[in-house]
Amino acid sequence: MAGAAPLRQFVLKIRSRCNLACDYCIIYEHADQTWRRQPHAMEPGTLQQTARRITEHATRHGLSRVRIVLHGGEPLLAGPEGIARVVRVVRDTLAEVGTEADFTVQTNGTLLERRMLDVLAEHRVRVGVSIDGDRQAHDAHRRTPAGGGSYDRVMAGLNLLSGSYRELYAGLLCTIDASSDPVAVYESLLPTRPPLVDFLLPHAHWGQPPPAPPGAYGRWLVAVFDRWAGAPGKETSVRLLDEILHTVLGGRSRLDWVGLARTVSVFVEADGSIHQNDALRMGYDGASASGLDVFRHSFDDVLLHPGFAARQAGARALAEKCLACPEMAVCGGGEYGHRYQPGVGYRRPTVYCADLLLLIGHVRRWLARTAGQSR
Repeated sequence: MAGAAPLRQFVLKIRSRCNLACDYCIIYEHADQTWRRQPHAMEPGTLQQTARRITEHATRHGLSRVRIVLHGGEPLLAGPEGIARVVRVVRDTLAEVGTEADFTVQTNGTLLERRMLDVLAEHRVRVGVSIDGDRQAHDAHRRTPAGGGSYDRVMAGLNLLSGSYRELYAGLLCTIDASSDPVAVYESLLPTRPPLVDFLLPHAHWGQPPPAPPGAYGRWLVAVFDRWAGAPGKETSVRLLDEILHTVLGGRSRLDWVGLARTVSVFVEADGSIHQNDALRMGYDGASASGLDVFRHSFDDVLLHPGFAARQAGARALAEKCLACPEMAVCGGGEYGHRYQPGVGYRRPTVYCADLLLLIGHVRRWLARTAGQSR
């Protein structure tokens, strides 16, 4: 384990089912179908053992603070009391060794009503919401099991969150549809004044390419960049764009899907099994599984797992083409799961290589123009 970075973010799948049926969902709609073998909810004993393992890891590595993400499925299906119980168990167990926990819940937003938000506020749980733009863009993919749109329910929750409960508002997560109008999508996200927007590339790999051709996502992001960077003042943080700017200017990425940052995140499923990043689920059934669980293994064991080790290896895990690329330190090979090729594995450039190079090149030219204008 020499040189391994300790885990600092623990994603707890407290519910393994969802009340929406998004057509691109990485959990339910792709090759890895391990969710079918999961209990619907994380049992109290599993939660307590997970809390002990996190505490053990924090103690061993001297971590004064860790991040806990409540995830699913849809985690808010646990209800207000269920959410409160999860937070209390984890926070109280960590408090025994003096470690603090910052909690976030990632939700589809449909269950954000006042009672739920009151409990989240009481327990200091920040809220990230998934929304894909305006009504047309959102309802094209994020539908109910009966086929109806979810936009109105999500916006009702978002309006509450961004109003009376604004201190909880962590940001928005938006999956890119290259056929949508990028500027219209970006501008549709601004009315609730999100502190952060995450634009996500659709999960894809070389065996299952993205819906749009190479370059389409890069051009979409370039249009968003120009609108975002050209605003009179900073309207919100767009994490992907902020991180690319940061790395182009010589900084180190703070994400494990831009630049060469080492992953410090791990997923715990409802049954206590330990999984890698959900982005791997595109590959094959069981692709995200590690064979480890919180009952028999510590989180230090996770650091020895080949999959986790590869995601902490930086440039050593990259393909030869990536190592020869002048943008290696900025792109970092892209999201690990997007590198997969059936029969080959993950030692490939990201399937979004053309898109990321297009975006990075555009950012470099924008910076050069901006520097020239300021002289």
